[in-house]
Amino acid sequence: MTEGGAINTTGDQTVSAARDTQAIPRPADSIVSDGTTDRAFPPMMPVCGEFPIRIARDGIWFYHGTPIGRKTLVKLFARVLVRQPDGAFWLVTPYERGVIVVDDAPFVAVLCQATGIGEAQRLTFTTNLDEEIVAGTDHPIIMRGSVDAPAPYVVVRPGLEARISRAVFYHLADLLCEHERDGRVVSGIWSDGVCFALEPLGV
Repeated sequence: MTEGGAINTTGDQTVSAARDTQAIPRPADSIVSDGTTDRAFPPMMPVCGEFPIRIARDGIWFYHGTPIGRKTLVKLFARVLVRQPDGAFWLVTPYERGVIVVDDAPFVAVLCQATGIGEAQRLTFTTNLDEEIVAGTDHPIIMRGSVDAPAPYVVVRPGLEARISRAVFYHLADLLCEHERDGRVVSGIWSDGVCFALEPLGV
């Protein structure tokens, strides 16, 4: 646990550089994607089918089965990552576009900083790629899974989510409060004026 009640669940992970980096799709610094699921592709943009890129459940990016060791490169790719209505994940650059494989969610929430108390509380999540988001209306916490195996996520951008790591989820559990939902009292957590239930929907 870091100063101020924050939890960091990853160290400075070092992975080997991807081989044959010249063949990796070329991201562009000037392109920033919002991840919107209904975003239309430029009609003349070349389609490259499937890129040999996979994002593992722990958030590590692989190229041809080898971890991409340059975090700055991964961040550039993440900026041009979008998700289509059919659920497919695409990398869309000015030069080409193609589908990649995502095992779970493309990001992992590895840190959470709570400020304020009660309804005034704000939860700031940091992803494995150093992106900060405040849970709230635009970045809701989503619960999937079951009571025995909860699967919490937070929306980073429209269509793109971060899986909340187990240690961060345990930290959130320490901040639980009670509120009423559908005529019964359930446990939840406040952030930016919204109270999120920390149990799967339908439970």
